[in-house]
Amino acid sequence: MTEYRIDDLARAAGTTTRNVRGYQDRGLLPRPVKRGRIAIYTDTHLARLTLINNLLKRGFTARHIADFIRGMQRGDDLAKVLGVDEILAEPWSTATLERVSTESLRSIVGSRHDEELDGLERINLVKKVGGGDYVILDSDTVHGIGRLVDLGLSLPSIIEVFGKLEAQVDGAATTLISAARDEFVSRRGEGWVPRGDEESEWAAVLMSEMRTTATNAAHNALNRAMDRALRLELKDYLTQAPDDAAS
Repeated sequence: MTEYRIDDLARAAGTTTRNVRGYQDRGLLPRPVKRGRIAIYTDTHLARLTLINNLLKRGFTARHIADFIRGMQRGDDLAKVLGVDEILAEPWSTATLERVSTESLRSIVGSRHDEELDGLERINLVKKVGGGDYVILDSDTVHGIGRLVDLGLSLPSIIEVFGKLEAQVDGAATTLISAARDEFVSRRGEGWVPRGDEESEWAAVLMSEMRTTATNAAHNALNRAMDRALRLELKDYLTQAPDDAAS
């Protein structure tokens, strides 16, 4: 584990020694280990400082951060610490998980190379776990990819395409969640967390409606886009095909 003196720690975290001492005084940062008269900090302190900086940039106050850290030290759930556990109790993703051996995964997707399984992990469809197994993070999609491979499509090409799709969906999701955050800020101010049943219910309803509407909109928009793209690609394909093939 890396060791730091206070100046080095502050520089690594992008803050000042004054802030480091201030966070210690407020109980936000653990006290360093003393070696004689020298205070020694570790990667644990750096991680905590990084967390504090990120929360400050997001509009949380020192009091919010103190409550957050105390709650996490007690082992409280993150959502509970922030007072929004009822909003986030149900994960948005409903993909089915499935644990399989490496050989079973190879069989499902028609893979012959480790690089292809690495590619599936890179686009968040599988995750390698202990014992040489994998957890399939989206069973429907992975088995669907296997059927496409059975029909003659190249697995590396599919992985590339789904990787691009994942990146574009990430951008759309970020836009939607940022819109929800902006709504919270415009109505309640930076660093707001629900206080009382009425505020919690408003936030929960807003997030629930956004989830439902955004899911439906994304599904329907993708279907419409697929229809448009298919018509254009088919038209272009037939235009370039020999006359006897197009007839």
